[in-house]
Amino acid sequence: MVRRIETSGREVIFTFEGQLITACAGDSVAAALTAADINNLRDSVVSGAPRGVYCMTGACFDCLVEVDGVPNRQACMTEVRHGLDVRRQSAPVEVRS
Repeated sequence: MVRRIETSGREVIFTFEGQLITACAGDSVAAALTAADINNLRDSVVSGAPRGVYCMTGACFDCLVEVDGVPNRQACMTEVRHGLDVRRQSAPVEVRS
């Protein structure tokens, strides 16, 4: 399991699939979910295999999730905030412009 080296001290609470997740202010959604031992963030649109955090830099798009009803958000590039509602993506989602 991943563990934190240090914390900011300020807690932020959000939900993932209805489960309360406690994070540290300044965490990305991906970092907070990884710290909570949640690794399956979406299903591959090709094979249906579970996908999760890979690069943590916004380059690979493996960590796409739905945030507050908006699909295709990169968990590694989205900062947690109190009350955020995060859900897995389980099917291909049309990209909106």
